[in-house]
Amino acid sequence: MSRPRVLLSVATSVDGYIDDTSEARLLLSNQDDFDRVDEVRASVDAIMVGANTIRRDNPRLLVRSSERQDERVRRGVTAHPMKITVTGSGDLDADARFFTAGDTEKLVYTHDESMPRVRKTLGAVATVVSTGDAIDLRAVLDDLGKRKVERLMVEGGATVHTEFLTAGLVDEIHLVIAPFFVGDPDAPRFVHPGRFPHNPEHPMTLAEIRRIGDAVLLRYLAETLR
Repeated sequence: MSRPRVLLSVATSVDGYIDDTSEARLLLSNQDDFDRVDEVRASVDAIMVGANTIRRDNPRLLVRSSERQDERVRRGVTAHPMKITVTGSGDLDADARFFTAGDTEKLVYTHDESMPRVRKTLGAVATVVSTGDAIDLRAVLDDLGKRKVERLMVEGGATVHTEFLTAGLVDEIHLVIAPFFVGDPDAPRFVHPGRFPHNPEHPMTLAEIRRIGDAVLLRYLAETLR
């Protein structure tokens, strides 16, 4: 049993924000990049987002292209990757599109104290798993490895990004930079402050630079410290 390879995917403004403070979701990608993300989604076994992302954005997290769905089925897997979230409070709506959209397995990771509450709220729409006294991302990855997940795509938000990165659990980052600024100190950023193993003494490897319209994709490899 081995842990899945972790690919962290994020789009930010030039000044590092992943959204603004308006009620509408801020679009940081163009149509060509949305298609690129769809291609990456179709290539992985599972997609993870944090509970706050589900509450704020109500994402479906599905493969959009019917051709890519069909190709996955031909490979003997479900049309859409498994969907995963983590929550300590269990404050999630079972009618959220994360749970209702797509005929694929949904996993919710929590800790022992919240397990009864989370199972009561979400047990009918997802498999609920405890990682012990606290939510432990290493335990999450170990469990996913047992479930034959080889490639995990982490799509946010900032808390989940920070926890994966500070723990040194990310193998690859797909960072798309949109051609504008947000400039609002109350808006959410890519990561929270923390102690990151990839720092000036231990930089990541830049594997690719790709222009996507007026946006740019930077693909970093971080597996040397995995």
